[in-house]
Amino acid sequence: MNIAQYEVDSGKLRQVLPDGPGAYLFKESSGRVIYVGKAKNLKKRVLSYFRPPEHLSHKTALMMKKANGLDFILTSTEKEAFILERNLIKKFMPRYNVILRDDKQYPCLRLNIKELYPRLSIIRRIKKDGSLYFGPFSSAHSVRSTLKVIDRVFQLRKCKGRGLPKRTRPCLNYQMDRCLGPCTHHVPVSEYRQIVKQVRLFLEGRNRELIERLQKDMAGASELLDFEKAAKIRDQIRAIEKTVERQHVVSPRLEDQDIIGLARDKGRFQVVILFVRKGCVVGNRDYLIKNPGGHASEVMEAFLKQYYAGSAFIPKQVLISEPVEDLLSITEWLCDLAGKKIVIHRPKRGEKLQLVSMAVTNAQSLLKSSAEHEDEDLMDIVRSVFKLKKPPKFIEGLDISNLQGDMAVGSVVSFADGLPHRSGYRNYRIKAVNGIDDYGMMAELVKRRVSKGRLPDLFIVDGGKGHLAAVVKVLDLAATGDAVEVASIAKPDQGRNEKQDKVYLPGRKNPVWLRPDHPALLLMMRIRDEAHRRAISYHRRLRLKNQTASELDLIPGIGAKRKRLLLNHFKDIKSIAKASEDDLYQIPGVSHSLAGKVVLFFQGRG
Repeated sequence: MNIAQYEVDSGKLRQVLPDGPGAYLFKESSGRVIYVGKAKNLKKRVLSYFRPPEHLSHKTALMMKKANGLDFILTSTEKEAFILERNLIKKFMPRYNVILRDDKQYPCLRLNIKELYPRLSIIRRIKKDGSLYFGPFSSAHSVRSTLKVIDRVFQLRKCKGRGLPKRTRPCLNYQMDRCLGPCTHHVPVSEYRQIVKQVRLFLEGRNRELIERLQKDMAGASELLDFEKAAKIRDQIRAIEKTVERQHVVSPRLEDQDIIGLARDKGRFQVVILFVRKGCVVGNRDYLIKNPGGHASEVMEAFLKQYYAGSAFIPKQVLISEPVEDLLSITEWLCDLAGKKIVIHRPKRGEKLQLVSMAVTNAQSLLKSSAEHEDEDLMDIVRSVFKLKKPPKFIEGLDISNLQGDMAVGSVVSFADGLPHRSGYRNYRIKAVNGIDDYGMMAELVKRRVSKGRLPDLFIVDGGKGHLAAVVKVLDLAATGDAVEVASIAKPDQGRNEKQDKVYLPGRKNPVWLRPDHPALLLMMRIRDEAHRRAISYHRRLRLKNQTASELDLIPGIGAKRKRLLLNHFKDIKSIAKASEDDLYQIPGVSHSLAGKVVLFFQGRG
């Protein structure tokens, strides 16, 4: 993969640019990437940007005024260029690309069918581990409501962990008749697997098929005079039928579809995606995308590329309201992701057009009622209120956490255009400061963050004037220039009868007081709270890890799994220290050499 760098105004473009596929990056004078694109033929695509401004779209003309440099990366195939483009956009978040920013990681349900007795769990990160994933659900409330129904109807086990825990008596869920209790009672695997199949049918939306199966089971139980079992199945059927009644059937063909509708007003685009499973609308999600001067087809293409990159489930059919130029590459990529044939279609008549029109109507309605429909952008409001030199597109929040100075940590959270940019989140262990010194810890955090390069437009510090001064001093010594600005936000002082948070700015003695519902204050509070949440979580994680640490962690070759094996077998460290090499070797997973290391370690300790 060849990489070339050159200045846009060098006049050697035609000679330098290759004819093959690849990705290209336009940069401004500071070196920040402002646009990423991909091309089947790099020379033709890049040269198309160097036409007279009147022949370019408004957005492209603005971008070319800012562009000062250009990088390009050659790839072997167009498909590789497509994937590279998506990864570069995610990494650099360029200003002139359409960016799908979703500050939520929507929950899913996970069913690990590899286990003998699978259980359902709520997760927010999808892994390719052979498990079945259902979702995403639109909210944590909806996924918990679904799980509550399943717990009441199907009684899968609730205990956490890969295998069944060793219990002497069943848990509370068993006593509440919400678990079969396989940990203490003999539940045949075949019987449990039948229940797992029923749960799959329920979560896949195949409720009618599930009800038919349960009706047959109920009739069979009645014939065998097992009326208690028949009554239990009857209750299951009634609970499922109530769920079916709430679902809106939109397709008699019982298809799995995603319906994507787009509405536009000035530089704002509202995207709504409706989830149709087995012919029923089971949920929806919506996204507001700002792209002044952009085209609807460009926004739709960017949405498809970025949304399905992390999707848990890709249906066989995706209906869209706008045409897409790069349709073939996107379709091939989705087929590879899903491992099956995927069709992306823009209907022009019939039932499918009605579905797309329904999604577009929803998008138009949301766009009209959106609070974002204000004349002034939120970042412009922040710039104006805090007297910044430019709107802070990239903001980072800073916070520290410690317990009486012990095990101090710092966290950095990143926001882009007012929304979390999670790939920019970072954790740090405070190393150079001992004892209780919040200002010193904050200074070390900023110093280490500055050393990583590519700083944000604005740092928001959790604290008062002292914390702000510590950060400003570090930035001045680091000679970062005027590019990075700083503000701090402090909670109200109860002793002074203060009722709301206050903001401190460099060079200003008194705080800036804003009304409680001011959008700039609400944004700062959100960033401060996110930084605080992450710092606390990291500190708790380290404390927990420290509490479970032992001398075994100091022995090379002993990891978490072998440590658990040794402790389960010998019960405590003293017994392990007294064990002979042969005793240790009897444990599965402990080799002769490792057993020797353990013996030598404890002999050395006396």
